Amino acid sequence: MIWYYVIALFIIGIDQLTKWIIVSTMELGERITVIENFFYITSHRNSGAAWGILQGQMLFFYIVTAVVVIGIIYYMQKFAKNDTLLAIGLSFVLGGAIGNFIDRLFHQEVVDFADFYIFNYNFPIFNVADSALTIGVIIVIIATIMDERKKGKAKK
Repeated sequence: MIWYYVIALFIIGIDQLTKWIIVSTMELGERITVIENFFYITSHRNSGAAWGILQGQMLFFYIVTAVVVIGIIYYMQKFAKNDTLLAIGLSFVLGGAIGNFIDRLFHQEVVDFADFYIFNYNFPIFNVADSALTIGVIIVIIATIMDERKKGKAKK
């Protein structure tokens, strides 16, 4: 079970390292072209959630993140012991949640930098923690579907 917390710590470390690199080497709003018309590294700050919603609602984010982190740890200990895929998904969610929580706690904003244009749509700028959260939720959904199918077959 300890390995799943190591995964979360690794995600937190990579997230914080990449954000530190952005903050220490780029001016706010500065953009570096990686792939023209598709991918840019853009120094951006967000005091809200995805797509800039709930701007400046730090107390709300502190409370929600604390509840989510406690819930994930409880769920990992109680239900994910025998489900590797679920545990990995929860590890990604845990690492992502804590990564962004650190930014909000110490800077009252989150550092974002991955800036993609997809079919001329400028997707909201995000970071490693956001990616880990998204990947983690997808893995948890897949693990849940697989578990439900397994239970369905066992009943037959």
